[in-house]
Amino acid sequence: MLTYIIRRLLLMIPTLVGITLLVFMLLALSPGGIGASLRVAGGQMEASKAALMEAYLEDRYGLDDPIAMQYLRWLHRISPVKFGVQDQVLPTGDLVRFPKRVKPVVLEGWFEKDEPTPARLEEIQFDYGPRSDREVKQRGDDSIHVSEYKAAQKAYSKARAKYLVAGKELDKQLVRYASEMGWSDAISDGEPVARRLESRRPDMASKAFAPVAAAGKAALDARAVAEAARRREVAAFEAQPYPGNGLSILPGVLSVAWPDLGVAFSRGRPVKDLILEALPVTLLLNLVAVPIIYIVAIPAGMIAARYRGSIFDLSSGALFVAFWSIPTVWAGVLAIGYLADNQYLGWFPVAGLHANDSATMAFLPSFSGGFSPGYLLDTLWHLALPVACLVYTGFAVLAKQTRAAMLDNFSQDYVRTAKAKGVPGRDVLLRHVFRNSLLPLITIFVTIFPAMLAGSVVVEKIFSIPGMGSLILEAINLRDRELILANTFMIAVVNLLALLLADILYAFADPRISYD
Repeated sequence: MLTYIIRRLLLMIPTLVGITLLVFMLLALSPGGIGASLRVAGGQMEASKAALMEAYLEDRYGLDDPIAMQYLRWLHRISPVKFGVQDQVLPTGDLVRFPKRVKPVVLEGWFEKDEPTPARLEEIQFDYGPRSDREVKQRGDDSIHVSEYKAAQKAYSKARAKYLVAGKELDKQLVRYASEMGWSDAISDGEPVARRLESRRPDMASKAFAPVAAAGKAALDARAVAEAARRREVAAFEAQPYPGNGLSILPGVLSVAWPDLGVAFSRGRPVKDLILEALPVTLLLNLVAVPIIYIVAIPAGMIAARYRGSIFDLSSGALFVAFWSIPTVWAGVLAIGYLADNQYLGWFPVAGLHANDSATMAFLPSFSGGFSPGYLLDTLWHLALPVACLVYTGFAVLAKQTRAAMLDNFSQDYVRTAKAKGVPGRDVLLRHVFRNSLLPLITIFVTIFPAMLAGSVVVEKIFSIPGMGSLILEAINLRDRELILANTFMIAVVNLLALLLADILYAFADPRISYD
């Protein structure tokens, strides 16, 4: 069994890679690509600020890299095995990574290289220099290294932003020059195609090339300044101002750390924090709903199979199928309109999981000075309608499956033999028929659980519940790739683990099944 479990866990890795790669490619092939919503996140702004914002987003999320490189970078982040320089952890829990390299200037060979002037280099100067170990010991902490790193990081960020804007201006001038020269094949989606421009020789003496030359020299100058700032930040980073992330196996080469799900651009917060806030809400809904489905559907299916053709069998089957035919969206809207709206019954709250004053409530109900429902009863009251909308569609599937599995076992020879030996009918039903009907019920659990997660997306949206469903819908609407990929990864892991759990339960339910 242990060997089988390990093999299944290892096979999950290529499955997860395939699932996330498919979702990543769908995002990449959507209109505007992965960064479509990122590029318009700033709204209407001045051209210079828009260029700076676009350059910053492309640099931060690597949108100007090939799609395969973007995916591999994301895959490296979520992998517990890290290659390269070990990240460092801020006191807030955020990660500090090794400074990014400065990309070369487009068509660098077209322009003359000049060293940046001292005035330009002075823009990024800061109080950074070697401190003696004695001075650090006198301070008694690493605050010197921290302040040096912060100053270096700020300087490199400033220099890098200026270089990115200079690169955007160079691209703009190259597109204009290519249009004037009639090189239409060197322009794609308003961007210059460097590999096609490299094969051409520009007329550097012409007036038309002068703006390109000026933009190119400015880009080279800005790149030199950014390189100088990066060298300083690298030195500050290597001084280890913060503790390392995870466990270093081979310094600078290999380390092990918790997966990093990235930062959601739509909220500016780590994806991990958003999921940890939303996941308990969805789990609460499903942990209340799934047991209700099993408690109602399995006994109903057993009774319907035991008394096949009876009034209970026919009426329960018709009722469950009728429930299954009602769309969840329609049921939720009707529940809010008639059961929650004060114009009608107004028995239940309209939205949310708690009342506005729930933070001041006692946990249990209280009758002193009048009835107070308490935090627990208030939560259950708010859960009533959402859970009802989640459970009713599952009754038909599980009850019908239980009935069919038990009817199939009722006709087996071992049941007739047990009856002939005088085994009581209750024991025949529970110890023989029901136990041998567990395999289909275990299988149906694997299908119900993902369906409940999918259904909770709709229910959470209708009842304004801040769970995983609302988070997923927001991520899809905003095309927040970090949130979408993290949710895809998490749901895929849950489903694969559910399949593995089903296989393990098969072995416990039926001794004839073995994975050795």
